[in-house]
Amino acid sequence: MAETGKTYALHRITDLGPGDRPRERLRDQGAQVLHNNELLAILLRTGVAGLNSVQLAQELLMKFHGLAGLHEANYAELVASRGIGDAKAAQIKAAIELGRRLAAEKPEQRHLIQSPEQAAELLRYEMSALDQEHLRVLLLDTRNQLLRIVEVYHGSLNTSLIRISEVFRDAVRDNAAAIIVVHNHPSGDPSPSPEDIAVTRAIVEAGKLLDIEVLDHLIIGQGRFISLKAKGLGFGQL
Repeated sequence: MAETGKTYALHRITDLGPGDRPRERLRDQGAQVLHNNELLAILLRTGVAGLNSVQLAQELLMKFHGLAGLHEANYAELVASRGIGDAKAAQIKAAIELGRRLAAEKPEQRHLIQSPEQAAELLRYEMSALDQEHLRVLLLDTRNQLLRIVEVYHGSLNTSLIRISEVFRDAVRDNAAAIIVVHNHPSGDPSPSPEDIAVTRAIVEAGKLLDIEVLDHLIIGQGRFISLKAKGLGFGQL
């Protein structure tokens, strides 16, 4: 009996050949060798008429345009998908939430930030799925180790709305030596707008006055990010 209440033969992972079963491959070779649809198939466990669990997982990934789309999808959207009832939707959302919590775990272990990629990786998973612009600040010590991440603002990023002093408030309080500013573009396109560049320029100038170095301003989109420092936007010519 399928989750939709219709009666038909379910296609299970065990119906696959031994060499094609994701669970066995994970056990023998490690999770890193599995494709996204195979990892998702382990959560789904069963398929539907005409599709085994791996094929159903692939269909789901195509519908939501990959893992990022699954991350953004709400519970009702998952349940409305073919072969995905309450149990499977709950398993998918639980797995995604575990991934988010793992990324945020052990904040006492300070990350050493040595590149824009390392900074973006701390926030890209969560911020790429936000439906509003959020501006967050990474506070760093003199060795570029992360002290903590603070959220300063959410809404449309606009110099007339953002008080630059708020960007530095926690940095001053925590005696941070440097900051990295990060915000997202819900559209998925991380290309900087003129407003983004103006905000960056104002933040960089304020940092000079406060003796707090602004190392970068990152914009996170869907699947990629842009470093304004690397492009010389708001930071002057490289």
